Amino acid sequence: MTKQCDLVINNVRIASMQKNGEPYGHLTQSSVAIKNGKVLTIFDASEESYASTQKYDGDNKWLLPGFIDCHTHLVFGGNRANEFEQRLQGKTYTEIAQQGGGIQGTVNATRESSEQTLLEGAIKRAARLVEEGVTSIEVKSGYGLDMQTELKMLKVANQIAEHLPVTIIPTYLGAHTVPKEYRDTPDDYVQFVCEQVIPAVAKQKLAQCVDVFCESIGFSPTQCRKIFAAAKAHNLDVKAHVEQLSDLKGAKLAAEFRALSVDHIEYLDPKDIPALKQSGTVAVLLPGAFYYLSEKQKPPVAELRANKVPIAIATDLNPGSSPIASILTIMNMASVLFGLTPEEALYGVTMNAAKALNLTNKGQVKAGMDADLCLWDIEQPAELVYGINQHRPSAKWFAGREC
Repeated sequence: MTKQCDLVINNVRIASMQKNGEPYGHLTQSSVAIKNGKVLTIFDASEESYASTQKYDGDNKWLLPGFIDCHTHLVFGGNRANEFEQRLQGKTYTEIAQQGGGIQGTVNATRESSEQTLLEGAIKRAARLVEEGVTSIEVKSGYGLDMQTELKMLKVANQIAEHLPVTIIPTYLGAHTVPKEYRDTPDDYVQFVCEQVIPAVAKQKLAQCVDVFCESIGFSPTQCRKIFAAAKAHNLDVKAHVEQLSDLKGAKLAAEFRALSVDHIEYLDPKDIPALKQSGTVAVLLPGAFYYLSEKQKPPVAELRANKVPIAIATDLNPGSSPIASILTIMNMASVLFGLTPEEALYGVTMNAAKALNLTNKGQVKAGMDADLCLWDIEQPAELVYGINQHRPSAKWFAGREC
């Protein structure tokens, strides 16, 4: 009896990104059957056959899962190119902030922008990622810092998937910075986040996660603990910007709440890494911000490896510290700046990035997984990390549909 499916992709080399003992999860089979938007099976066409309405000859190219950008801030108003120029002319961040720039400048522009304006800008940025094989993007709020604008940002994030072949995972980042209205009463702002905004976000189902910036210029561990507790009370996962500029033990705190990920972590104490392993928390490295801010303290990659903590990487696409809309460039940066191997970098935007967002159905070429797939005209997967702006997918499928 002939087996049925919707699509067969033949004659491909498969970097499945499974942990099967082979580099890049390489599989010896060279055909993939897809049905109802899922990978039905991976098989050897010389031994099995499937009847399908569509067949695609992969021409011996490499098939990989679609990439996952697990940390972005791509919904925002305005831009900060003028501040970039001012800094290079000698102005300090503090001077720029005193002029109404910095995060507060983006907050002002985002509050003033219409939902349509924000959506148009977000689509343009997301489209650059999609061009490079990204099929899932986490999108944070955090440039509104009031009820109306934060909800507006999350609504915009959710609309991106209506315009591009991509899955969007929205995250509420109310604890990004203390807004000017609460500058002298930051605990009142935390109470507002916990008691008013998180319940509204949960009720309207606008986000899957709640994030915080646990830092001396952001929020204290005590304040972050309250926000994590509120998120969990409303059945929202937690993530955390931690140890970017100093060691406040934010990662260890996040691990207490079984955070999906801790992000940045340049100043992470190696002694706190076992707590991440125990909680199943992913370490997300953001080399774009490290590069743009000319930082010197590198994350403890060797210790993360030694403790077998999953390492993901992401663009951190934002208007201030990482205006980078290129996952391929970020993969190269992770290797050059942080010493990740090309294989680690590719796991960082596939299987481990999926773990950082609790996407159990993405990040690998495997039976039962979503058929988010990209075909690359390369001789070996390392080429995707080695070169900058040399590759785009030859073909892409999102939920089994060519796009």
